[in-house]
Amino acid sequence: MRLESVSSRKTRSTLSETVTLAALIKLALAYDWLAAQTGKLASWAVLLAALISSGNAFVRYGFDISSNGWLEIQWYMFAAMVMLGAPLVLKLNEHVRVDIIYGKLKGNGPVYVDIFGLIFFLLPVMALLAYLSWPLFISMYKSGEMSPNAGGLIRWPAMLLLPIGFGMMFLQGISEIIKRVGYLSGKFEMDTHYEKPVQ
Repeated sequence: MRLESVSSRKTRSTLSETVTLAALIKLALAYDWLAAQTGKLASWAVLLAALISSGNAFVRYGFDISSNGWLEIQWYMFAAMVMLGAPLVLKLNEHVRVDIIYGKLKGNGPVYVDIFGLIFFLLPVMALLAYLSWPLFISMYKSGEMSPNAGGLIRWPAMLLLPIGFGMMFLQGISEIIKRVGYLSGKFEMDTHYEKPVQ
């Protein structure tokens, strides 16, 4: 009788863990979807920056007309590319690594290194940067701070990209941890292949 109750408790515990992990994996996939959407915005920012840059060069050299606003919007677009595109780059496992031992690890070794790096480096740094950049955005928004250049743009839209981007990287970091735990538990399939970049 006692053995049956212990076995029953273990079954319930395993079932509960499986259900919890399945729910977390759904959450991770929702974060992945969000990263894909902001990645699309980042890719549009690349196109807009290229068009604005070429158009600005054309009117400057062709008609001797220039505007600081057109120059500044390019770095707004660059900020959007980086801050909105970074979560997708992390999701696709295409981010830059400081590869000392990672490429030499076999089996689940790289997955454990990823989890360690995500928990102890990415999440704390992204949380800190989001926390520190939010008051800067609020300050710029309230003051309506403008560029000091003649014809320059208002600053808060570019500053808003910082807490949004860092916050999204934090969420994507959580997603990557969940997926790797799911992979180690045999509940989630993912490609763990890593190809060291040619230098």
